[in-house]
This record gives sequence, structure tokens and C-alpha cells, in this order.
Amino acid sequence: MGPLTVMHMHPRNVWQAMSRPGFLLSAWPWRAAAYLLTGAVTGVATLVGIVTVAAVCGALAIVLVGLPLLVMVALSGIPVAWVERRRLRLIDHNPVSGRHQVPTAPGLWAWLTTRLREQGTWRELGYTLLFAGLLWPVDALAITVALFFPLSMVATPLLMATVGDGHEAKVLKQWTVTTWPTALGVAVLGLLLMGLGAYVLCATAGARAGLARLLIASREGELGAKVVELARSRARLVNVFEAERRRIERDLHDGAQQRLVALTMALGLARLDAPPGPLADQLTRAHEEAGKALAELRELIQGIYPKVLTDYGLQAAVADAADRCVVPVDVDLKLPGRPTEAVESAAYFVVCEALANVAKHSGADHAQVSGGHRDGRLFLEVRDDGCGGADPSAGSGLTGLADRVSVLDGRLALTSPPGGPTLLRVEFPCELTEAADRSA
Repeated sequence: MGPLTVMHMHPRNVWQAMSRPGFLLSAWPWRAAAYLLTGAVTGVATLVGIVTVAAVCGALAIVLVGLPLLVMVALSGIPVAWVERRRLRLIDHNPVSGRHQVPTAPGLWAWLTTRLREQGTWRELGYTLLFAGLLWPVDALAITVALFFPLSMVATPLLMATVGDGHEAKVLKQWTVTTWPTALGVAVLGLLLMGLGAYVLCATAGARAGLARLLIASREGELGAKVVELARSRARLVNVFEAERRRIERDLHDGAQQRLVALTMALGLARLDAPPGPLADQLTRAHEEAGKALAELRELIQGIYPKVLTDYGLQAAVADAADRCVVPVDVDLKLPGRPTEAVESAAYFVVCEALANVAKHSGADHAQVSGGHRDGRLFLEVRDDGCGGADPSAGSGLTGLADRVSVLDGRLALTSPPGGPTLLRVEFPCELTEAADRSA
């Protein structure tokens, strides 16, 4: 809810801002005006720079057969694109990647050959030529029509009072205003046109920004940024999910379970004090039912998030799960520290689900859980001497386990030929931290 609320309160680009209430009173129209105004100025400077470079390189081309002209013109798009990516921040908070390839060798020649071979350089050059020849006049026209003309109309009373000595004023250098009511009417009309012009400015700036992003954004960089953001959002979801599991477990353990314990004790005391008869029999049944409910609640808490996992770590939790399994289980798990909470939780529930499958479906007489940490990866193996033939599509929960593991960039492998044995192996990329009590 937090990130969604932030996005709702703070538009990420000019298009989102235009659809929000209070748009005309926000800073977005002025940001769009600044984007277009700096675009006009930058475009003029780019045009002058290209003409100058072409003139200088044209003179050198007589001696060097046109090579300087090709290189200089081709590379002229790099600084222009660099400036444009930073100008885009005025109206679009989404980052624009401009990642270029890293040269394979040091030196100027390797840098030049790398730049001339990659597509990004030529896309940036195409945008620069388009910018210098066509786009900046569009920026200047939009600023003039949508901002300067309405501002000039709004300033009509001021011009009449200062320049015209209170007698007359020129509106847009075309119409003469000679009375104050007319001057005030023109000013009011100018204010209305400024409101309309704000939408024109933002629509023009948004279209310009979209074209710039299309031409100068690095395709690989954009894809990489999306992959990184997806990985981060997935990690955030896992952490939120695990935190919610722990909260539910804590609430049940400290709330409902304590109340049931108190109820069981109260019923036990009442049962002892009651004389023999129907009332004593009913208290006995109620005491037994309360005890069963307490046992079921403890099992539920254990399944949601076991306290032993929080307090003592994965080794102790796996040993506890093995003790509760109806099939004899040997545990050989050695960890010099503790993984992250998400990995620790996922690994524990993989082991629990695997042991549950062993007890329900394998017909095994013996099972083994082993594992450790090596080369930055936590690995676990669950073996059994059962009948084998485990099928993920048969509702054994293996598909859910694979999904849970993949969320943490882990891998799950199952070997279960008919007749057995069955081996389930899972790996998580993670680093271990010093063992500590996390119950707090």
C-alpha cells in the first residue's frame, strides 16, 4: 500500500500530472515550460555546434579524406543525448538509461571504434540531427503561443499604466487598447488562455519527451533496469509475506493460545471442584475439547512459523521437524551461521513439505536430511528409501515448492524413479550471518 500511495500522491511524469486534480496550480506546467524553453535554447546551440563542426571538418577533409567529418559528426550525438537525458528529469521522473558499451581495450582508438560500432551512437546522432533541424523550432513555437502570448495579454493593464501613460497599450503588437475595461478584459482572457496553454505545454513536452526516450534510451539499459526493479519488487514481496507470517504466528502464540491455556486451566479447576454428576461430566468433556483445540492451535502455529526457527535457526528447526515425522529421519545439516530470514523460512518449509510427502506417499522406512553452505549457496537434500515415482502434477505440493524456491532465485531438483529411492535437492544463493536469536 505504501508504494502505491506514493505513486498516487506524486505523479511520475507529465501525463500522469495532467490527469490529477489541481494540475493547473502545481509546478508541472512550469516544469513543462522550462523543458521546452531549455529545449529551444539547447537546440539553437546544437545547430550552431553542428554547423561549426561541419565547417571545420570540411576544411580538414581536404587533407584527411573526410574521416574527421564522419567521426566528429557521428560522435556529436553523445553529448547532446547526455544533456537531453538530464533535461528529461524536468517532466519525467522515470530514469532514462544511456549505457554505452565498455571498450574492449584502453585507449582512444578502442573507444572510438566501440562507439562507432554500437547502435546507440547512431540513434543519438539521428536524434541530434532531428533536434537541431526540427524539434527545437517546435519547442520555441509552443512556448511562444502557449505561454508568451497569454502572458503578454495578462500584462496589458501594466503596459497601459507604464508604457502607454494610461492611455493605450498594444496587445501582441497587433491591437491597440485604449480603455481600462478593455485592458482588464484582455488580461482576464489572457489568464484563461494561460490555463489552456498549460495543457498545450504539457502535452507538447510529454510528446517531445516520449520521442527523446524512444531514440536515446539504451534498449539494454532499459531492459536491465526493468529486470532489476522486478527482482527488487519480488524480494520486497517475499519479505512482506514473511513478516506477515511472523506477525500472525506471534499474535496467535501470544493471544489466542494464551487465552486457550487460561480457559483449559479454568475448566480443569472447575472440573475438580464440581461434585460428581452431569455437570462434572459436561466440564470433563469441555476440558477435553479445550485441550484438543489447544493442541490443534499449537500445530497451526508450528505450521505458520515455528518459534524454534525464529529463536534457534534452521538446524534446530529441521531437527525438530524430523523428530515429529512418523518416518525415522537422520539429520546431517551443518551451517556456520544463519541465512536471511526469507531463505531460512523457505528452506525450512521445503524440508517440512518433503518430509510430509515422505510420510504420506512414499511408504519409506527411513529418510535423511542433509545440507550445508558452500560457494555462496545453501543446499539441502531430502532422501528416502520409498517406492519413488513422485509426480509434481499429482498434487504432492512439489509445484508450489518449486515456485517458492524460484522466487528467491533458487533451484529445486527431484529424482524419483519408480521403485525409488527419491532425492529432493534445493539450492539458494545466500550468504550466512553470525548465528543470533531473532525472537526480538
